[in-house]
Amino acid sequence: MLMGIEIAMNLLRPGAKWEITNTEFSRWDDPRPKPSWEEIKDTLDKIKALEDSVNTIWLPEQIEAANKQREELERAMNGDK
Repeated sequence: MLMGIEIAMNLLRPGAKWEITNTEFSRWDDPRPKPSWEEIKDTLDKIKALEDSVNTIWLPEQIEAANKQREELERAMNGDK
């Protein structure tokens, strides 16, 4: 999902310099207003809908790596270590 957030941010604010912790920006270096978490989630939902509509064939190791990355992100968003 982290990759998804990066893609969503690139769609919402191309070229912006930012860092996000949980659902809050810890760094925002851009003259445009920060997108809200709701805007980011809406964009992620649209990205997910597109991904779901494409018949992608993943290798087992790609699925494992994606699941690991998703779990790490979920732990970070929940404040777990």
